[in-house]
Amino acid sequence: MIKNSRRQAIIDIINTFNISTQEELTAKLVEKGFNVSQATISRDIKELNLIKVEQKYAVIEDFSQKLSSKLVNLFKQITISIESANNLIVLKTISGNASAAGMAIDELKFPQILGTVAGDDTLLIITKTSADAEMVVKGLEKL
Repeated sequence: MIKNSRRQAIIDIINTFNISTQEELTAKLVEKGFNVSQATISRDIKELNLIKVEQKYAVIEDFSQKLSSKLVNLFKQITISIESANNLIVLKTISGNASAAGMAIDELKFPQILGTVAGDDTLLIITKTSADAEMVVKGLEKL
C-alpha cells in the first residue's frame, strides 16, 4: 500500500536527516518518488505520532502496548503531574505511589531512561539528554 510505504519512508527520512519543517520532509519524499501534499504530510505526522524535539521531528513510540491495561490504568490514576528540566523528569504521584509509578516505567524499558529514583510521592527519572526527556514525557503522557 502506498500510504504504508510513504510512512515508512517518512520514518527513514527523519531517522537519517535533521528535518525541522514539513517543506523539508515533502522535498525528501519527492526525491524518493512520492507525490504528496502538505495536508497528507500533516496527517502522516499526526498519525505517526511525530513530535519536534530540539527543532527536528522524532517518533514517539507507543509504549502502552508493553504494559497490561491494568498497569496503564494504575499509572494514570496515581500520576498527578509530569515535568522535565534538562535531562531530568519529575513525576508527582498520589502519596505512597511513586514506587508503583517507577515500576510501571521500568517495565516500559524506555531506551532513553538511565534510571529512576522513587520517594513517597515523587519519582525522579533520569534520561541521557534533554531531548530524551522530552520524548519520555510525551510517551508517558500518551499512556
